[in-house]
Amino acid sequence: MSSEDERRHKERAQRHKAAVDARIAAADRDKGLLLVLTGNGKGKSSSAFGMVARTLGYGRKAAVFQFIKGAENVGERAFFASHPNVTWEKCGEGFTWETQDRARDIAAARAGWEKAKVALADPAISLVVLDELTYLVTYRYLALDEILPPILARPAMQHVVITGRAADDALVAASDTVSSVRDIKHAFRDGVRAQEGIDR
Repeated sequence: MSSEDERRHKERAQRHKAAVDARIAAADRDKGLLLVLTGNGKGKSSSAFGMVARTLGYGRKAAVFQFIKGAENVGERAFFASHPNVTWEKCGEGFTWETQDRARDIAAARAGWEKAKVALADPAISLVVLDELTYLVTYRYLALDEILPPILARPAMQHVVITGRAADDALVAASDTVSSVRDIKHAFRDGVRAQEGIDR
């Protein structure tokens, strides 16, 4: 690299640093965040569980409510459920094509939601993960006007992460941070079974 290239690189890096530093300085508030992880790609729940790990790393409490997939054995539950600062609730009996019983699925979802509302009102819980909650709205197990008020009325510094495909527009609008995970390629479509430690 020539000295001129080095000079230009340094100037670009300095301008970038100044812009980033200014944005950091302007962010002067703390608040509990509502995050939505949606889209058809893999990794939404995994990202949410990564935030559980971060929360525990700071000695704080987390609560996870797993809707729809609740009957499955997943590695995260095996790891986190025994942690003293984690509450982990299975709030479903499996995918709808497995249960094939709408009334039973609705009952399981509603029972899970009642438990989740308790956590959403508890200021001692720093993070609440509502895994696959978007499906409860999509499948009309729960109405959005039942879900949003307890989430929006939660303690001021409590963070909530909602995962699932096809997040409702009103849920997206109410959120602080929204990420859409894109599906480009998946091993399952090539005949590979769900792998322990990767898919479950």
